[in-house]
Amino acid sequence: MSKTAILEIDGKKYEFPILVGTENEVAIDIDKLRGATGAITLDPGYKNTGSCKSEITYLDGEQGILRYRGYSIEDVAEKANFLEVSYLLIFGELPTKTELEKFENDIRKYTLVNEEMKNIIDGFPKTAHPMGVLASLTSALTAFNPKPVNVENEKEMYDAVCKTMGKFLVIATWTYRKKEGFPLNYYDNTKGYVENFLNLMFALPTGPYTTNKVIADALDKLFILHADHEQNCSTSTVRVVGSSHAGLFASISAGVSALWGPLHGGANQAVLEMLEEIAKNGGDADKYLAKAKDKEDPFRLMGFGHRVYKNFDPRAKIIKKAADEVLATLGVEDPILDIAKKLEKAALEDEYFKARNLYPNVDFYSGIIYRALGIPTEMFTVMFAIGRLPGWIAQWKEMRLNKEPIGRPRQVYTGYNLREFKTIDKR
Repeated sequence: MSKTAILEIDGKKYEFPILVGTENEVAIDIDKLRGATGAITLDPGYKNTGSCKSEITYLDGEQGILRYRGYSIEDVAEKANFLEVSYLLIFGELPTKTELEKFENDIRKYTLVNEEMKNIIDGFPKTAHPMGVLASLTSALTAFNPKPVNVENEKEMYDAVCKTMGKFLVIATWTYRKKEGFPLNYYDNTKGYVENFLNLMFALPTGPYTTNKVIADALDKLFILHADHEQNCSTSTVRVVGSSHAGLFASISAGVSALWGPLHGGANQAVLEMLEEIAKNGGDADKYLAKAKDKEDPFRLMGFGHRVYKNFDPRAKIIKKAADEVLATLGVEDPILDIAKKLEKAALEDEYFKARNLYPNVDFYSGIIYRALGIPTEMFTVMFAIGRLPGWIAQWKEMRLNKEPIGRPRQVYTGYNLREFKTIDKR
């Protein structure tokens, strides 16, 4: 017999079904709550509210578990590449060798961006934040691809996926080129996806650019680790915007804007800004560790602990190794990175941080890697967006195929009651 939850309001009892997910997550289905009782729930930030059923990502913050379509993040990061993981998230299964080759080749068909897009990017000043430019360029893609995607048509949906994966990577790197005043680069169909990212970012017409395999592998892992993270702020935004049947580019543009915030994707930028502030004030890491322990001090260590993971961030364990390899390979001498390593060592050994599970998270290590590669701090969130793209696409596709209703939260009104309107001469 199915379980139910009983809610009592003013002496009257109402029953609501209890749903159990495949990982034994329990949810009370309150879909009929307002109709049956006239009441709504109030849950600021939706921390206790499930907005959908999803088969894409499972996350257990208490146990430090992250899985894509049932595969552990440890396995996919070690054994798959970014395009394999993208295919898995979007289409539900790991691709065969033939499917993966076709996917990569089909993405290549759509990597040319309409030349008129250059007119749009030229309209931005060099001082524009890359995330603002990226959101605008992503939205502008709708002008060049006005036909809505029929999600029920597998070929149309597949082509839309390949087009989005191809064009987004190019325009994301263009935001960096614009800021640096470099000529815009084009995708090279003889290279792989992550290799192309490096080429698009750093190749200059004044000489050849050679990809460093250690760097490419580290970025591939970083993109995988960022690929999806359940119903976070930007993903929920993509689903809500898409629920109005807004197109894929428009929905992803909204996701880019949501990711921009310092409480979400901007966290790795905040890490570097913190490190730069410490360096500017003498570079004494011990002083700032003491400030972090002082409850009366407003200073907080950025990049340590996680809002969701109460134990440890499983992605951080994976990327720490890649960060160490990148630093060793490049032999970078940078006082900012020296401070980062001191903070990392202290947080991993200090009982204060260990007792509170304040371990370095994925934002801490990704910031270190990006800094070592010479990627400007303002580009960090763009890097996050490139990795998160397949997750956004997968979530948008699932939402549309599930025919989810348009997002329309309720509210508890706390304003004035009905008031008499006074004409301007009586106010």
